[in-house]
Amino acid sequence: MIIYPAIDLKDGQCVRLRHGDLDQVTIYNSDAGDQARQFADAGASWIHCVDLDGAVAGKPVNTDAVAAILDTGLKLQLGGGIRDMARISAWLDQGVERVILGTVALKNPDLVIAAAKAYPGRIAVGADARDGMIAAEGWIETSVIPVLDLVRRFEDCGVAAVIFTDISRDGDLSGVNSAATLALAEAVSIPVIASGGVAGMADVTVFDGTAVHGVIIGRALYDGRINLAEAINHRQAG
Repeated sequence: MIIYPAIDLKDGQCVRLRHGDLDQVTIYNSDAGDQARQFADAGASWIHCVDLDGAVAGKPVNTDAVAAILDTGLKLQLGGGIRDMARISAWLDQGVERVILGTVALKNPDLVIAAAKAYPGRIAVGADARDGMIAAEGWIETSVIPVLDLVRRFEDCGVAAVIFTDISRDGDLSGVNSAATLALAEAVSIPVIASGGVAGMADVTVFDGTAVHGVIIGRALYDGRINLAEAINHRQAG
């Protein structure tokens, strides 16, 4: 299982939101590159990054901050405002290891399938859910499409992972939705990464020995509730 420390970008700064609400922002670091280096020093090999401004604008916004993260040499999993093949290709060419497609997975699934076939193992699907239904456009819109229905569209096309986020728990340290995450991981063949609400090591260890591929940790790292080095060492020991 892989531990993914999270960097969410707004106005070039590393922030955390509560329930995806852009009006409930906590700023943790004004230097994304510095934050990534701190995670690297703790033993991280991956960074999970979302361009929050880009997710709302429908195009990348925090490009300088992303470049600063890439300069650290860590593997970068990046989402937010990536809506066409040209931008997918551009980010991958610039060194992003894996691109996350969220809104387009709902609104243009054919693009996801085409990208996954063109770049096998380098495309992830962002399955962000509110009350079990997929949300899009920076979580502003909620669809009537259940998570499982969306994810099943991308079986057997080369998608590297599905990032499942329970929006109702994201950023509030209420505990990961392990039941829904495990149910999804057991229902599909695509590796599932857990996200949203991770509050302590119990939200990491709950997935030991399961089909869940990784865990994204955000606010719990910034607030000191989880020590990143300890979390990574636990994963390696397991």
